[in-house]
Amino acid sequence: MSADTRTKLLEGALRTVAEQGIAKTSARTIAAAAGVNQALVFYHFGSVDELLAAACRYGAEQRLAGYREGLARVDTLAELLELGRHLHTEQRAGGHVAVLAQLLAGAQTQPRLAPATAAGLTLWIDEIEKVLARVLADTPITAFVDVPGLSRALAASFVGLELYEGVDQEGALAALDALEQLSGLLGVLEDLGPVAQRAVRARLRRSAGRRGQGGPRAGA
Repeated sequence: MSADTRTKLLEGALRTVAEQGIAKTSARTIAAAAGVNQALVFYHFGSVDELLAAACRYGAEQRLAGYREGLARVDTLAELLELGRHLHTEQRAGGHVAVLAQLLAGAQTQPRLAPATAAGLTLWIDEIEKVLARVLADTPITAFVDVPGLSRALAASFVGLELYEGVDQEGALAALDALEQLSGLLGVLEDLGPVAQRAVRARLRRSAGRRGQGGPRAGA
């Protein structure tokens, strides 16, 4: 029964944040959404902030569980982006974007929410990193890509796009199309012959070397 009550509170917290916003989320509103006595918020979690932190992790774990098999089947960057489109549509339709937006906003003023919100995002980042490491392993750019950094960039992009779509749907779709164009460019590189691929690698090495030295000097 205790575990069932905790789950009700976690789901009630997520529902309350999505429907009423972080400012109106309280022990009373969460308990009402969960259908339990509000004293149970403090019994199980100690505070509303602690409950929201746990709900953030819980929500991310629940959503990710439904996509792990799909992520494991991804073999190309294009397939990853296609799965991202599907995820983007489902998350918005399910109200999860609203929850994320509210938690990110709340984390700016409520420090306890920041680690939990980051931890929820990290669950996704870790899965994306596994896919990118596999997808890019045999490509011409594998030696020049910071996979952990790229994983965070992609996760941040999708978070931003989910929020951006609320004010400019066409712009958000155009941004997704641009990401797909990049995956198409990678496909072109993979189709190059060995000589051309060596030339690309050499050019990338020179570019990486210049970045490591702070870029070209003025007048160079």
